[in-house]
Amino acid sequence: MQSRTWSIVRGLARRRAGAAAGAPSGSGSGVGSAQFGGLGPSLHSAGISTGSACMLARQNGGFGDGGFIDSIRIGGVVLPNHKRLEYSLQSIHGIGRARARQILSELNVENKVTKDLSKAEIVTLREEIAKYMIEGDLKRFNRAAIERLEGIKCYKGIRHELALPVRGQRTKTNCRTRKEKRA
Repeated sequence: MQSRTWSIVRGLARRRAGAAAGAPSGSGSGVGSAQFGGLGPSLHSAGISTGSACMLARQNGGFGDGGFIDSIRIGGVVLPNHKRLEYSLQSIHGIGRARARQILSELNVENKVTKDLSKAEIVTLREEIAKYMIEGDLKRFNRAAIERLEGIKCYKGIRHELALPVRGQRTKTNCRTRKEKRA
């Protein structure tokens, strides 16, 4: 129910922003009016898009009395809102079950639903996760290691080049996904 309410509010904000684009900036009829969190007289003149206006209003507590944040973005990944923190951290490439539990125990953060985190907890979580190699950096590191093996023409490198199993698995009946169809 709440997500439907937010989509309606976003739609209203977009319509008002479209109407305010043609109106003078001081008219008060745009997204920057007092009912949208008092974000200023005109967001378009400041170069802020309507979607950003909605996010700014929510972060500043402009919509409703709670002022909760819609989604949390850590390491370039939007964490799922309705999962517990231990499981939502696992959506980041490079963080598994063990590392998620380790992070939570180091920070002494309760394993609550992601949308219930406070801003201070989010900041400490971001700082802790920044210590690890995740997402793009980890993928580049792994790809460089494989390219090094292919470059020196060792057994594992040759198996990678031929798209065959690398770790000694049989190939007569299994490894259908590893042996891709080549055109």
